[in-house]
Amino acid sequence: MNKCTHIGLDVHKDTIAVAVLRPGTTEVDERVIPNTPEAIRRLLARHDPAATRLCYEAGPTGYDTQRTIAALGFDCDVIAPSMIPRRSGPRVKTDRIDARNLARLHRAGELTSVRVPGAAEEAVRDLIRVREEVKCDRQVARQRIRSFLLRYGCRYPGPRGAWSSRFEVWARAVTFDEPLANEAFQNLLSACFIRDAHLAEMGRRIEEIAAIEPFATDVARLSTLCGISTLSAMTILAETCGFSRFADAGSYMGFTGLTPSEHSSGASRHQGSITKTGDRHIRCVLVESAWAYRHAPAVRGKLRERLEGQSPEVVAYSWTAQVRLNATYRRLAARKGAHTAVVATARELSGFVWGLMTGNLGPAR
Repeated sequence: MNKCTHIGLDVHKDTIAVAVLRPGTTEVDERVIPNTPEAIRRLLARHDPAATRLCYEAGPTGYDTQRTIAALGFDCDVIAPSMIPRRSGPRVKTDRIDARNLARLHRAGELTSVRVPGAAEEAVRDLIRVREEVKCDRQVARQRIRSFLLRYGCRYPGPRGAWSSRFEVWARAVTFDEPLANEAFQNLLSACFIRDAHLAEMGRRIEEIAAIEPFATDVARLSTLCGISTLSAMTILAETCGFSRFADAGSYMGFTGLTPSEHSSGASRHQGSITKTGDRHIRCVLVESAWAYRHAPAVRGKLRERLEGQSPEVVAYSWTAQVRLNATYRRLAARKGAHTAVVATARELSGFVWGLMTGNLGPAR
């Protein structure tokens, strides 16, 4: 019988539902406390840190509760929501039931915890994520400009309608007969250009951070792979929070959500689309980087500069990745199309990333 007291917490903005499961019993003591450091300290004052384990489900409140509990000397796991076993029968969900289930499953060892980043790690990760959100906002702003022009019958005279520097120059010069239409359009342009300025500033700041330790060495190493720039490398490093916690390349591929789903029964085996579980930020960066491997292997331009000063083993590994991933892309693109091929290429690229950052410089499997 487990001799630890297990406490399940269902954490919300204002309250925390608490379920205390003591050793030798299946009965749960339940209560609801305010979500404040003082209330958490009062709750844990009557428990022994050496014989008490707590857990709560990862959510919008972040890791503040875990850090408060850890500062009091207690072990607290943050549980991955997608990995919590759930029964299909009951259709009643309350905070108390959730806390009770967490305590029982935690004692049974059926829960999977996530790695809690340090405060500095989380701050860098948040800066990179905010940049991604601003980039999405800019895309929306650009689409609004296109839609506005379309409504007024203004069509770009160039050969392509994609956003480019030439398109931007043309859009700045567009005028309308109605003064208010001009005013509305100028506001749309201003919103887009403000986001351009924000992106440029945040990109510059992230590159400054990437140039100093503890990121400089790892960023330089990751950037030896074709298609991975400084910003991509920083995203991968900040979201991964340590490659050593993955036992092999396959487990890291699963973390990125790029592995195919599977439904097998008896003698039949069927693989479907990728799982899209794990970290979507890394997945997006890897898919974007994988497009570089549609070109024939070559070492030139910025890649040549990034390879300077690296060991011969790393340089050879980078070339091996180019050759293999280009072959993967070409083989699959001929049969399944470019988009399916690039996702498969990104999956193998994640394996090369894991090998490079863990010192396993053999080919990815």
